Amino acid sequence: MDVLDLVYQALIADEYIKNQTFGRIKYYEYPETGEVTVPFIIIDPIDPPNPSDFADNKWLKYDCHLQIDVWSPKRVTSNTIADKIRDVMWERFGFSQKRGPQEYDDGVFRDARRYTGTIYRDDLDGL
Repeated sequence: MDVLDLVYQALIADEYIKNQTFGRIKYYEYPETGEVTVPFIIIDPIDPPNPSDFADNKWLKYDCHLQIDVWSPKRVTSNTIADKIRDVMWERFGFSQKRGPQEYDDGVFRDARRYTGTIYRDDLDGL
């Protein structure tokens, strides 16, 4: 299971997020400050997905801990996209938001939020 791709697919399914950032949602890749003339989203795992909840000697779920950054030249845009991401992460996965920094540096607003939650394995059919 590729948790980063699951999150990516959920984010681009939201029309507002897709319209604001399509083609600029990255894993691990942070843009150079001078490149941020439009919004970017960066998804980073804080920890690898960890197996949890066992039954019949098989683990059933992944515990996940991610950070999702929004970089934009406009503070309101960063906040609005980050709020939409929070809603998607809750509605799609049941992930809760944890604290993260809000920063400003050289014309770029960065809203970094951390999310924790659990995703059930999708490969257990027939086991």
